[in-house]
Amino acid sequence: MKSPTVARLLLVMILLLVPVAGLTQAPRQLVVEVIHTYPHDPGAFTQGLFFHEGKLYESTGKHGKSSLREVRYTTGEVVRQVDLPHEFFGEGLEMVGDLLYQLTWRENTAFVWDLETFQQVNQFQYEGEGWGLTYNGEHLIMTSGSTNLYFRDPDTFALVHTQPVTLDGRPQRWLNELEYVDGLVWANIFMEDKIVAVDPRTGRITKVVDCSGLLEPQVRRRVDVLNGIAWHPERETFFITGKYWPKLFEVRFVEPDSEDPEEDDSSNDED
Repeated sequence: MKSPTVARLLLVMILLLVPVAGLTQAPRQLVVEVIHTYPHDPGAFTQGLFFHEGKLYESTGKHGKSSLREVRYTTGEVVRQVDLPHEFFGEGLEMVGDLLYQLTWRENTAFVWDLETFQQVNQFQYEGEGWGLTYNGEHLIMTSGSTNLYFRDPDTFALVHTQPVTLDGRPQRWLNELEYVDGLVWANIFMEDKIVAVDPRTGRITKVVDCSGLLEPQVRRRVDVLNGIAWHPERETFFITGKYWPKLFEVRFVEPDSEDPEEDDSSNDED
């Protein structure tokens, strides 16, 4: 017969090793409040999105159609574009200093572009698939469609740290496009109209945003998945879209009972 001390130790070990949903703090459930809707290129298979000085930068995918773009977000006009070679499938996009880092899907290659000229200045090789990319001020943070966030050195693209991500104590798969804002990593979940906020120190998902209903049903049936999240620091709003989506939405993530159905048309001026 086991002593009470041994039994207690076994119980403690079980609680430490086995994730129990009931013992983890439930994430906050949020919804999308649409502030304004802008045109978006319906031919863009959006894979990466971010703002810099009021300009929207976008990475698009598909072999033979992948590109790096600067976009005038109020009109959807492509101001500048460089196309990737046919054999590359563009993915996540982020900026570090005056350099743009663009992932590829299964080609194990990260392109590095000069922000001002859109000229390629470097490239790195990595293992596994490339999906989403963001920057926390120290490391590039990358996804591969798995349950992990991968922290990389921007100078060498070497893997520094891997952080598993969990929702209610269980691994969260299909982490996709990313945006880092105020200490949280916001991530699209592939094949779901959902965005989550991840604490990068622990990997725990602290917020879940329901993004369903943005497009009319007849439009939603013709396009691909929700993908693309960008933070506009001057406006303090998020911009979200999807693959082949004809619209770009300026939004806030709010509590369900605080959602305002009215759009603010005064936000139509570009900063």
